[in-house]
Amino acid sequence: MAPGVVWLDRMSSEGPRDKTRPRLRLRITARAETIIRSGHPWLFAESILEQNRAGDLGEIAVVYDRRDRFLALGFFDPDSPLRVRVLHRGQPVQVDAEWWKGRFERALEKRRLLFDERTTGFRWINGESDGWPGLVLDTYGGTVVLKLYTSAWLPWLEQVIQLVRAQLSSVRIVLRLSRNIQDRVAGSFGRADGEVIWGQPLDGPVIFQETGLRFEAEVLRGQKTGFFLDQRENRRHVEALAVGRRVLNAFSFSGGFSLYAARGGARSVTDVDISPHALAASRRNFGLNQSVEAVARCRHDTIQADVFEWLALGREDSRPVVKGRGLGGENSSSPRKGGLFDLVILDPPSLAKREIERAGAIRAYGRLATLGLGHLTEAGIMVACSCSAHVSATEFFEVVEGVARLSKRPFRVLQTTLQPADHPASFPEAKYLKAIYLELRRAC
Repeated sequence: MAPGVVWLDRMSSEGPRDKTRPRLRLRITARAETIIRSGHPWLFAESILEQNRAGDLGEIAVVYDRRDRFLALGFFDPDSPLRVRVLHRGQPVQVDAEWWKGRFERALEKRRLLFDERTTGFRWINGESDGWPGLVLDTYGGTVVLKLYTSAWLPWLEQVIQLVRAQLSSVRIVLRLSRNIQDRVAGSFGRADGEVIWGQPLDGPVIFQETGLRFEAEVLRGQKTGFFLDQRENRRHVEALAVGRRVLNAFSFSGGFSLYAARGGARSVTDVDISPHALAASRRNFGLNQSVEAVARCRHDTIQADVFEWLALGREDSRPVVKGRGLGGENSSSPRKGGLFDLVILDPPSLAKREIERAGAIRAYGRLATLGLGHLTEAGIMVACSCSAHVSATEFFEVVEGVARLSKRPFRVLQTTLQPADHPASFPEAKYLKAIYLELRRAC
């Protein structure tokens, strides 16, 4: 941390906060007090009863309870319905450089024993659940990706960069911005999504390792921070189940599940995704791992299609298939025969990004599970995933098991999983990822 940087005062290009003004003080509703005391990190605008003055973006607001006792402090955003993101609750603290350094080090310490040299892509900081509300920090080898979900962090950006540089070995830091703040950040701070804010320039994907497999991460423009790091443990489970199986990876993205299945001894893997860009990335990822004998031996097909439509077509269709072993291939319009699979992976994007979409998402998950079961062999395994925070794990597991019961096919649940250790979830809205492994059983 650079000498003289004090996190207690908001820093900007004009200098520190005007200390002649009083601290920003808020009083909130009784219900909001209870919610904050329970550990929830968000305070919405409608919960604020009193405010002593107008607050600035990124300023630290101090929240008091009805008896004028300290309750919490957090980053203030005057233009967002989510008005305060809580940094600390309980007893008063001095939020200075040492306080932030200690919080950063605690997040890192939680991860240091989780991975070895065979895994160079993982999450260092997971937002609110690590005490860094609205901020995610991922690493891909020597590239660190800083993603912000609130513009309240922008006045503190230089201090964050200094802290990352001091604590992590990296060759560059890439800034990623949530879509809803990109225009505001560009206009007020001159920063852009996908900008290298420190270190060596970059004009394409970076290569990293996950459990010894090599992958591309599109850190400048890709989804999330460039790769779906949160599915690592589920990919490992799929690898353990794949030996001798024909595998369908629906919503395949860049082929992460497929590569693990191939290394696990799958006879073949078929990727289905609507994005030709994603399928091309999957083929490149297979190409990166041709030195792995099982990967080189596994047949790898890619199909560009809407997954719901493709699954509904049944076991034969005439959609184009790209055939090959990860090094490319030629388009083929010949019918796809033998559409039953021994292992079906369903990992769609979020089907409920807002609470109002929850009921429709539950129906869609049921339909998807029904279609997936229709492509399973008699003793096949289906892995169904959800990344929709508005659909709880209980609701998701119940809908998938309900579909299986309606199919009248004997089955058992092998396991259910939630988020991995480097993606902790300390409040309900953070608990988005879940998966269920369902195995069909041969009828007696």
